[in-house]
Amino acid sequence: MTTTPSTARLAVLIDADNTSPAHVSALLEEMATYGVATVKRAYGDWTTPQLGGWKAELNRHAIVPVQQFAYTTGKNATDSALIIDAMDLLYSGNLEAFALVSSDSDFTRLATRLRESGKTVYGLGLRKTPQSLVAACDTFIYLEVLQRDVPTQEEPRPERDEASAPLPSLHSLLSRAVNATSDDDGWSHLAAVGKYLRSADSSFDPRLYGAPKLITLVQAQPYLVTTGSGSGVRVGLKGQVTPAKKTATKKSTAKTAGAAP
Repeated sequence: MTTTPSTARLAVLIDADNTSPAHVSALLEEMATYGVATVKRAYGDWTTPQLGGWKAELNRHAIVPVQQFAYTTGKNATDSALIIDAMDLLYSGNLEAFALVSSDSDFTRLATRLRESGKTVYGLGLRKTPQSLVAACDTFIYLEVLQRDVPTQEEPRPERDEASAPLPSLHSLLSRAVNATSDDDGWSHLAAVGKYLRSADSSFDPRLYGAPKLITLVQAQPYLVTTGSGSGVRVGLKGQVTPAKKTATKKSTAKTAGAAP
């Protein structure tokens, strides 16, 4: 099934101090499926050698660099500049969505504020991103699933080294989603399952579990069964769904054969 890209206007705001330039191409390609990036800005102290690798990516993708000097040693002034710009863009009224690219929990309140104003917020960060920021976004996308071959030595070292949280149990997630969205016969539409998963966990992504799409992930689970195709795919828990009615067809065929001379 082909998905038509959204025409929603969105702002991609990148915390360059906490994001490797090696992720830029992949994250912009991902955001193109959610809308049109009419604003693309990257924030950091561009006078420091640590951000030297960003120059080529800024030019290649027409990203506007926003200079923010570190006025005090050990303090990250980039956060304030990004937040102020985000609020200015919010009040301009020209955007439907925001993409906040950072693994820093300091942007949690910004994400919730933007959502309170009716804007869709996409978060993009590393697996070490604190749960507070993940939960504050409508959808959170881990950069590791977009580009798995990024060298780890290119990642900026965060001020607080947060360990990556373990992935939730896939069996539990999918079983709960099917049960919550199923009809009386035990079958649930795949689209409803996907919507439930996103609502329950903003960071849910089939790619975290090694599958390119939800249908591929579902079909690989031995405790689930599927029926239908395209937009009509339905999912059920094995042993708990009403079997497809094939007996009527067989009886009809038998009667027809018996009636023939």
